[in-house]
Amino acid sequence: MLDPYVPILVMLGVAIFVAIFVITVSRFLGPQRPTRRKLMPYESGMEPIGPAQRRFPVKFNLVAMLFILFDIEVIFLFPYALIYKDLGVPGLIAMGSFFTVLVIGMIYEWKRGALTWD
Repeated sequence: MLDPYVPILVMLGVAIFVAIFVITVSRFLGPQRPTRRKLMPYESGMEPIGPAQRRFPVKFNLVAMLFILFDIEVIFLFPYALIYKDLGVPGLIAMGSFFTVLVIGMIYEWKRGALTWD
């Protein structure tokens, strides 16, 4: 009953083994000459200024939301565009409601000012 999944499980096991093996071998065989400078946090080759954990501005969240909106739009609209004739009216209604949610998200982003360049 689960025979079709055996190759997938074997491939997953081999991938996990290879990953662990490569990390272990590189840990033992790789060069290890830590210095004070190498162990410092990297920030453009300069001394770190301020705390490492800072608050992100709200603008970052709006840009992230824009990315998710466009990403989801492309992921779901592209396959629909390929088989829209086979789906008929139920597919049109489903994609219409999906597109409506995306448009509402875009209107929200527009009202919040995420589409303006500063």
